[in-house]
This record gives sequence, structure tokens and C-alpha cells, in this order.
Amino acid sequence: MNSDKNLIKPLLALAGPIILANFFQAAYQLTDAFWVGRLGEKAVASVAVCMPIIFFMMSFGIGFSIAGATLTAQYFGAKDKKMVSHSSAQTLLLVIVVSAITSTLGFWLSTNILKFLGVEAGIFDSALAYLRISFLGIVFNFVFFMFQSIMRSIGKAKLPVYIVIGTVILNFILDPLLMFGIGPIPALGVAGTAWATLFTQSIASIIGMFILFSGSHGIKLHWPDFIPDYKFLKKAFWLGLPSSLETSARSLVLTIMTGLITSFGTLAIAAYGVGSNIFQLILMLCFGFAGANSALVGQSLGAGDKKRAERVAKLSLKLIFISLSIVGVIIFVFAKSCIAFFVPNDINVINEGARFLRFIALTSGLTGIQVIIGSTLQAAGSTKQSMILTIVSQWVVQLPLAYLLAKVLDFGLDGIWVTLPITSVIMSIIYMAVFLRGKWKEKKLIDPDAKMRTQINEEVKIDEIVSMES
Repeated sequence: MNSDKNLIKPLLALAGPIILANFFQAAYQLTDAFWVGRLGEKAVASVAVCMPIIFFMMSFGIGFSIAGATLTAQYFGAKDKKMVSHSSAQTLLLVIVVSAITSTLGFWLSTNILKFLGVEAGIFDSALAYLRISFLGIVFNFVFFMFQSIMRSIGKAKLPVYIVIGTVILNFILDPLLMFGIGPIPALGVAGTAWATLFTQSIASIIGMFILFSGSHGIKLHWPDFIPDYKFLKKAFWLGLPSSLETSARSLVLTIMTGLITSFGTLAIAAYGVGSNIFQLILMLCFGFAGANSALVGQSLGAGDKKRAERVAKLSLKLIFISLSIVGVIIFVFAKSCIAFFVPNDINVINEGARFLRFIALTSGLTGIQVIIGSTLQAAGSTKQSMILTIVSQWVVQLPLAYLLAKVLDFGLDGIWVTLPITSVIMSIIYMAVFLRGKWKEKKLIDPDAKMRTQINEEVKIDEIVSMES
């Protein structure tokens, strides 16, 4: 018990800034959802159908950002300032190239993607406008995400939070101005919220780049470091590829599930969209604890202390299961009020959205278990196990079960809703079996006796390296 008390403080100290940063980052979508809800069911559905598509296209760059943060953290720990700058610049170069390609492809394929998903004519044009504008902003999203990763890797986890807070406030002001119009500013509807987000994200990325070049916060980029270093880029590519593939597999299923829900009409996708925004609050807690757990487990294994690594993981599991179970009960009880906050004037969306929330709320603790164990495996270097579990969860269990219940057995929308808690129960058991087996403890991120600049195994990936503020 005393050992747990000794671990709680560093765990919470690491988790706090990550949860806060994630929360305010998610506030972009929550702000959009708040104002879009004032436009009605069709507007909500237009945005909801686009989000999985955007996430899928962005997933390709996420792994490379994580790879850059991992390498930067290694060099920062070795006090090699030159390589900190070099690794950050090279990964930024990689991320910018990937995001530019992704943005171009997404913009070009937007119409075909929406047609493939079977988006109804009543929301097609507004969804297309929102999607294309969002793709234009992907480069800015990637750059700021990379900036956040770099800052966390050098122990400046709080700095990005301040930037996000400012841009979220600005976004909250711009959304209604561009959506509803004022004076000479025309009413742009759903497209207005996309333009507002693009503008504020561009400001955030510009500020981030200015900080990286200024050298005032523990890191200074130099233009010569942006000259392509193909050996380093190859290392970063193979280091980030597993994360990209895992995230892409997850987001692709989310896109297909959205298409399945879309087949039940505008009301279904609107209810799902609003409910998902609320469920993000649960995920913020998950990912915050996962980032802290990943850092402490990795540090423990790197030092050869397997017992401490296991204690950290078990403590994280206890904390996340208890906290998310409590949050889940609260959401279950106040489901209608949660939905009505975003869509106050549409009783049909409120009722269906509340049904969706109640199906998933009581298994929130199980969702937390999966996220924490996944981060433990990643911190230990068991990347393939993490990827396999994701594929099993999304492609073997969730997607086939949703189609079976909704279409084959004709349970309709309820078949999709009930699939989510069933998947959580099944996968939590599998995840716990893998965790308790203990094979993950046999891997280490680094040799505790080796220098920090030792070559990193290309199969190793950290979900996120975070450090406490000095």
C-alpha cells in the first residue's frame, strides 16, 4: 500500500498536464458541437459524418510525430542539444510532407468518400464543404501536434496547454460569427465552424514554430537541420510506422462504423455525433493516465525494475477503472441533459443520443482498462501485441458483430449501440489475460547500462513520452 502511495504522486503529476492538454484540444470539437447544435439535426449530422474521415487521414501522421518525440526525448536525456534540434527538425520535415500529401488526397477524394459512405442528399453539400476545409487545415494540425510532442519530450508539458486555451477561446468567439454572420461577414453555416478551426489551428502552429526557433524554452531549431537526413528519416519512418498502422486500422473501422450508422438516417448519425463528443471526455482521462503510465512503465523497465513497472501499471488500472466507472454512472443518469447541452431544441436527437450514451456509459471503466494495458505494452516495446489486440478488437469483434446485429439479425440501430459494450467486455478479458501473462515485462526500451544514444530498435514505439515540468 505504501508503495502505491509513493507512485500516485508522480503518476498524477504526469497525467495532469496531459489530461488538461487533451481536454482543451478536444474543446475544439466540443465548441464546434455546441454551436453547430444550434443549427439543428442536419448540421450536426454533417459534422459527425466527417470526423471519422478526418481522423483516418490524420492517423498516418500521428505515428511519425510519436517517433520524433521518442527520438527527441532520448537525445534530450543524453544532453545532446545538437541532436535534439536535428531530430525535431527532421521529424517536422517528415510530418509536413506526410500532411501535405494527406491534405491533397483528402481534398481531392472528398466527394467520392462521402458518396461511398452513403451520405444523404440533405446533408451532402454542407458535409462536403466542412470536409474540404478541414483537409486544408491538416498541415497546421500536424505541425502543432508535433510541437506538443516535442515539448512533452523535453519536459515542457504545460506550455502547449496555454496556447491551446487561447486558441480555443478564440475559436469559441469565431464560430458563431462565421456560422451565423454579422455585419459584412456572411453566414457560412457549417462551413463557418471549419474556417474558424482552420484559422485558430494555424495561429497555434505558427506560435509553436516560433517557440521552437526562438530557443527560449529548452530547444532551438536551426534551418540547416531541415536539410533531409535520409538515414535519420528512415529510422523515424520505421519507428513511427507501427503506430500509424495501428491508428489507421482503428480509424478506418470508425469510418466504416459511421457509414453503417449513416444507413439508418440523419437522426442516427446526429445522435452518434453528439454522444461521441461527450464520450471524448472519458477518453481524455484515459489518454492522460495512459501517457503517464507509459512514461513510468518505460522508465522502470529501462532501469531493469520489472516489479516497479508492474506496480505502476496495476495502480493505473485501479485508478482508471474506479474513476471512469464513477463518470460512467454520472453520464448514465444525466444522459439526456448531456445531449441537450449541445442540441437543446431537437427532442429526437436528445432521446436517441441519450440511448447511445447509456449503452456505453456503464462499461467506461472497461474502456479504461484496455487503454492502460495498451499503453503498458507500447511502453514495454511490445508493439506487435498492441497492434494485434487493436485489430482483433476492431476488425474481428466490433465491426462484424455490429453488422450481424444491425443488418443480418435486424436489430437496427440498437444492434450497433449494444455492440460497443459487448466489445468492451470481450476485449477487456483478452487484454487482462495478456497483461497478467507478463510477457510484456521481458522487453526493455533501452539497456540501463547503455548510453541514451544507442540505436533504437525499429519495432519499438512509445505511445507518448511525457516528463514532469522542471
